[in-house]
Amino acid sequence: MNRPTLPAPGPEALAASQALCGLIQQRIQANHGFLPFADFMQLALYQPQYGYYSGGAHKIGAAGDFITAPALTPLFGQTLAVQLQSLLPQTAGNIYEFGAGTGELAAQLIGKLSGSLRHYYIIEVSPDLAERQRRHLAAALPQHQHQITWLTELSAEFDGIVIGNEVLDAMPCDIVRYQSGQWQLIGVGLDVNQQFQWQSAPLPAELLPAAQALLPAIDGYTSELHLHQQAFIRTLAQRLTRGALLFIDYGFDAAQYYHPQRNGGTLIGHYRHHAVHNPFEHIGLTDLTCHINFTAIAEAACQAGLDLIGYTTQAAFLLNLGLTDLLAAQGEPESQAYIRAATACQTLLAPQEMGELFKVIAFGRDIDPDWPGFALGDLCHKL
Repeated sequence: MNRPTLPAPGPEALAASQALCGLIQQRIQANHGFLPFADFMQLALYQPQYGYYSGGAHKIGAAGDFITAPALTPLFGQTLAVQLQSLLPQTAGNIYEFGAGTGELAAQLIGKLSGSLRHYYIIEVSPDLAERQRRHLAAALPQHQHQITWLTELSAEFDGIVIGNEVLDAMPCDIVRYQSGQWQLIGVGLDVNQQFQWQSAPLPAELLPAAQALLPAIDGYTSELHLHQQAFIRTLAQRLTRGALLFIDYGFDAAQYYHPQRNGGTLIGHYRHHAVHNPFEHIGLTDLTCHINFTAIAEAACQAGLDLIGYTTQAAFLLNLGLTDLLAAQGEPESQAYIRAATACQTLLAPQEMGELFKVIAFGRDIDPDWPGFALGDLCHKL
């Protein structure tokens, strides 16, 4: 059975992708013919001019490559605001959102939390997305513009709540394989026609302990290591003076992630609402992503001195915070508003949709560990 043909990019997008491919080819040649996949992924997503997130591609929504929970329904952000309402007064009153997408979550949270919110900071590496966020928030919340600031990098210190919805999965991963009794680093090389191809090299010594501890020594077993995500969490922990980190993303605990039957890893691309299994297709126009090893995230945070507050499924978290009550307030069950909201909530909660695959994890420093979002269904024992 042939897979569906991917939609063809327009001339401008194709030219940008080809330019990025040329830059990556130069990097491979300068690196003796081999580029670790994490470096390839970094260029594909974040090369300043042509990368997927830093370039001008239309990424999110019905016309983009994927749809996030805040874009499905404002009830997502309104439910999350229930959790944040009790946390903000314990801090300086700031929210720091990484990778704010089109700005929907920011609009939902600011609209519900304006009384207890001092300032909302958006840390965004994409100039294109930052502009979309500015337009959306200016239209949705004109009276709150003085509370919103965009940053392009981390502040030296945080006092408040750090939020990341589908942020960690967009960070580069190393790919490792166990083959014929040896650990290999998987990367990208060039064939005789200068086209990208998979290539392997001996695993660097600094990655060997993690590979040996996590991946089954089964011939051909291939999966990811998440060093960039762990470094990001450690940096946040070092700079968080008081408050919490809260991340929502898709992934597993380590035992599930590196199960012997999950022997091909989790790398996948998203292009115009199509799943892409070849990361060398439409480079710079395709979102490349890997699932999250939440055990590694928890270990990085706790080793950096944060308290693990909770870990649960997105469905349990939203139900604990009263999503169904907010849904009931949308109108009569036969009304169009209610039906639209109920359909979106089904996507957020259903096990076969986002409910089970997406998880919520939170860490704190000098903040009340009694969070209603983790009241039932906490899974910390699995980390």
